[in-house]
Formats: sequence, structure tokens, C-alpha cells
Amino acid sequence: MEAASAMAGRRTLNAPPKTTKTGTGPVGAAHASVMMGEVVEWLRPRPGARLLDATVGLGGHAAALLSAAPDTNLLGLDRDPTALAHAGDNLQSYGERVHLRQANFVDAGANLARTGWDAADAVLLDLGVSSMQLDSGERGFAFRREGPLDMRMDPGGTLTAAEIVNHWAEARLAQLIAEYGEERRARAVARAIVRARPLATTSQLAAVVSGVLGGRPGLHPATRTFQALRIAVNDELGGLDRFLADGYRLLRPGGRLAVLSYHSLEDRRVKTAFRRWAADCLCPPGLPRCACGWSAKARLLTRRPIRPGAAEVARNPRARSARLRVVERLGANR
Repeated sequence: MEAASAMAGRRTLNAPPKTTKTGTGPVGAAHASVMMGEVVEWLRPRPGARLLDATVGLGGHAAALLSAAPDTNLLGLDRDPTALAHAGDNLQSYGERVHLRQANFVDAGANLARTGWDAADAVLLDLGVSSMQLDSGERGFAFRREGPLDMRMDPGGTLTAAEIVNHWAEARLAQLIAEYGEERRARAVARAIVRARPLATTSQLAAVVSGVLGGRPGLHPATRTFQALRIAVNDELGGLDRFLADGYRLLRPGGRLAVLSYHSLEDRRVKTAFRRWAADCLCPPGLPRCACGWSAKARLLTRRPIRPGAAEVARNPRARSARLRVVERLGANR
């Protein structure tokens, strides 16, 4: 298990009110929170509710949720200290209603307890990389911006993309690109990377991958390789699996959990977990009677994922792959 992000301690916002906005990255690029209206509609915050934004980012979703109902309180977590600082600025107008901590969403339960909450009425998990991270060349997430091969969401993490690219064995690298990038020519890409070592920058890596794959209509040839490296550096799927093992426990009875995912590797995990939470029995088919002792923990609210509308995709092309799934926690005795 990847070590959790260091805790920055409880941060209560007491600064004077100012206009809350979605936020801007350090290079000035506007950040648009994906499917904001749909998230608020499905999480339906009520007056006095306790809200958990487990990947608060720049605070766009958090601001919308806080604005939707009076007297709500929100705990926002993020393992990226730069994003958390922006969230603090963007959520100042909500004062003591907001509590921010540097933490991985995997540790959401422990952070609820540190806040003095037994559970939350609504939980949001917005997966993947943010526009701010993609637009910051020095973070090394994007093949279109020159920067070091870093890709750490938490700068305190020990594994970097440079370590993987320059030191992993070719077979291990090919497996990573195939599994996490779903790249059909992963072996050829891995072979070219090994031959080109050492690689220091995003542009160097992108050029190597492009040299193998050539041009692809509508998709940069390095997209899948960069996705695979980012997922591995941040243990994104491992963390998601741990969260989905019992994430329903974060909710009060009647509380709702919404997850925004951006590629099939994430969405399949969310769909499978939500169906398991909603099942009345987990026994293999054919048994004469239930022997697992399982009972449904949640109710599926979205049988199929909700997708962004054409107008949103036109405004924010990065939203085009988003999928939203929502569940509601059943009674406390389950």
C-alpha cells in the first residue's frame, strides 16, 4: 500500500469574505469543475448537512455544494498542497463552514473522525488529474508542456515518472503501459523508451512515443503512455480499490456518494463496487441458500453513468470523457 499523504492538520477558514470562483491554475489557465450542476443535483445538500469533498482540487464543486444549502459544513481533502492552497483562497467567503486538509481520499474515514464527524451526508470523489496540474509544466503531467518527468500529485511522494521511465525493466514498463494505458503497442513503446534512455523531460518522452506510434486522429500518440505513468506514480487505481472496499461507511443513512471518473479503468471499478454494495447476496450462483451473510449497503441511483452535455463539452473539452455514478446509503443496520 502506498504511504498516505502527510496530514497538514485541520485548517479552518476564517479569512474575510471574497468572491468565490472556480479557480485558476498557477499559469493562469481557467479551471472548470466538471458536471457541477449534476453533482449538486444528485448530492442534494440539505441545510445543516455535513459534506465531504474527498478530492477538493481548487474548490469549484465545494463552492457549488456550499452555496446550494445554508448552514452546511464541508471537509475538503486533497493530496496536492498547491491545489489545497487555491481551494483555501477560493472558499474564503464560507468562513468556518470549510475545513481543509492535505490528505489522500483513501484516508477519508480517519479525517472525518479528526473533524469530529461520525459520517457525512454527501461525499464527492472527483478522480484523475486536474486542469491545474495539466497546465503546470513544472509538474510534468502533460506531454504538450515542457517539464520534468515528475507527475506526483503529492510532491512528498517518492516515486516519479522519471524513475519508472529510466529504471524499470522493459517487460515491467510494457506491462504498465498496456494495463494502465490500454496501449495496444505497449511493447514497442517500452522498447523505444529503454533504447532512448536517459529521458529527462516530458517533450523527450512524448517524442519517443510519437516516433513509435506516429499520428493518431483526435488523440496525441503519447496520451495513453502518460496516463499509465501518472496512474502508477500516484497509485490511483490501488487507492480507488481501497476506497471502494467499504466507502459506503463514510455515509450516514440516506447519504449519497457521487464519483466522477474519466476513463474506463476507473469507471469499471466504480460500477462493480456500486453493484456489490447494492446486492442482497454475494454468494456464487447456484447455491441453495445464502451463506455469505451480506446485505445491501446502498441503493443505486444511476444505473448508467451520467455524461456531460454537449454544451459543457464545447466549453470544456476535458469534460468529454467524464462519467458520474451515484449511490445512496441504506439504513444503519446494514
